Amino acid sequence: MKKILVTGALGQIGSELTDKLRGTYGEDNVIASDIRSPENPSGIFEEIDVTKEKEIYEAAKKYNVDTIIHLAALLSAKAEAFPKVAWEINMGGLVNALEAAKELNLKFFTPSSIGAFGPSTPRDNTPQDTLQRPTTMYGVNKVAGELLCDYYYSRFGVDTRGVRFPGLISYVTPPGGGTTDYAVEIYYEAIRKGAYTSYIAQGTYMDMMYMPDALNAIIKLMEADPHQLKHRNAFNITAMSAAPEQFVEAIRKQVPDFKIDYQVDPVRQAIAESWPNSINADAAKEEWGFEAEYDIDRMTVDMLKKIREKIKRTSS
Repeated sequence: MKKILVTGALGQIGSELTDKLRGTYGEDNVIASDIRSPENPSGIFEEIDVTKEKEIYEAAKKYNVDTIIHLAALLSAKAEAFPKVAWEINMGGLVNALEAAKELNLKFFTPSSIGAFGPSTPRDNTPQDTLQRPTTMYGVNKVAGELLCDYYYSRFGVDTRGVRFPGLISYVTPPGGGTTDYAVEIYYEAIRKGAYTSYIAQGTYMDMMYMPDALNAIIKLMEADPHQLKHRNAFNITAMSAAPEQFVEAIRKQVPDFKIDYQVDPVRQAIAESWPNSINADAAKEEWGFEAEYDIDRMTVDMLKKIREKIKRTSS
């Protein structure tokens, strides 16, 4: 990667990835884009509606990029609330981005998700290649997206790459409508109130990852030798499998009086129960050297520290 266009750059992943890419490849070599402009943009920014057929293509050509990182999407809980809109954004936007990559001969990354699995998928140590029959619109989008990226690689030679992200945890950007958002909210509430009401039930395990590991995974995969990639798209990656009580245990090592209770949201609980308890990331480790640095305890120490600093800055 030398010059990169990022769609969905104001989202949870995009906001942090854009900064990291600019620090790695140079500020002028990363073009951030989203459907709206930020109040105080830093670096190059373009307003792009990914559902408009030519807008991604025109921006990529204007800046002579060699890579598209396509992050614009409606997340799991919002996709269930607005399934038709989710299809238009998640699939229409993806096709438009892939077409731009095809026409301009660009490298291409888009993330899939553990949402691509479903109730009939093996729930423990879920294999890289397995049955995928999701029961959510978000999951349907992700499976279709994985197949579409494979198609553009095999049919048109587009250098497509991707990972299946678990739930991503970050102190930088507020949650954006995902099923695993509780794993971000719980840290903020631990600092602000010393207590949290979880909408996910006790004992509900899902794979999670701290954002620094997710950002490193994107860059490492995109820099990997293409000849080493057997799967190319939708690599399983994970750092930890955890239920709400694991987060409570880790937080109490830092906030001993932290309390939790449960008011389960049936929609998000049903989504969570359709996903695996834990996934197998051996293919990513073997093909491009994926490795996560943060476990739940190390992540918790850093999250609580950074949230305290953030709250102190905003309140001063």
